[in-house]
Order: sequence, then structure tokens, then C-alpha cells
Amino acid sequence: MNSALIETGAITPTPTAEETKLASEAGRQLARLLGRGSQRLRVVADDGEETIAVPASVIRLLTTIFTEMAKGNAVALIPVHAELTTQEAASILNVSRPFVISLIEKNEIPHRKVGTHRRILFSDLMQYKKRIDADRRKALDELAAQAQELNMGY
Repeated sequence: MNSALIETGAITPTPTAEETKLASEAGRQLARLLGRGSQRLRVVADDGEETIAVPASVIRLLTTIFTEMAKGNAVALIPVHAELTTQEAASILNVSRPFVISLIEKNEIPHRKVGTHRRILFSDLMQYKKRIDADRRKALDELAAQAQELNMGY
């Protein structure tokens, strides 16, 4: 991922056992607020406390983050309009950088050039991922239907 994202703390390392426990409890507490609209949360720190207004969308996002951390997953926040390098895109898709370049050259993923470097909008990458995931699900459903028709015991 982009080193600027790492430096700003947008990417967390894999959570420790203690962090997964804290995230699980925090997620349960926040989940009770879902569906109630915007909330005011009290933040208590060593030097005092403060109440902050939090939009409902942030409550949902925090609940999702806590849920993933409770499962032991690292979490990355990427702005929807972020531009990714081909290596970052490859990491997200779990494929090689040359494979991403071949997708770009086949016009399967839109991109723009910055000098000699290709940049991919995160939103375009997610549209591609959504499309291939749907294609995979469709193929698996067809295979399952064929297995049923042939009484293969699946």
C-alpha cells in the first residue's frame, strides 16, 4: 500500500490478542447504536473528556472495523477517490503486478498515466473486482447445478 497511508496510520497491522478482545467489545457496544442515526459519543482521555457528534455512517464504519479486528484481520482505509499504483492494485486483487498491467492493456480496468506510471482509481478497481466476483459466483452456481443434474452427490 501507499507509504503515505501507512505513515498516517490508515493501515493497521494485524491486531494482537488484546486488541481483538477490545475490538470485539467495542463493536458490540457500537452495534447497539446502529439504526439510531447520528450520535454524540463521549471520549474519555487521561487529560479529560470530550463529547463529539458522530454521523451514523461513521458508526457503521467503526462497527465494521471493530468486527474485522475482532476476527484478527488487519484493516486498511482507502479513500474511494484514491489513485493506486499497479502494485497496490495487484495487492488488493491478490494477483501479480504484470497481471494487473495485462488487464489495463486489455482495457478491463480504466487507468491514467502520470508520466510513465499507471494509476488506477480505487473505485474503478472495486468495480472490476465486483464484476469478476459476480462472474465467479455465476460459474460456481452453474457447476453446482450440473453436479445436481448428474447426481454427483454434491
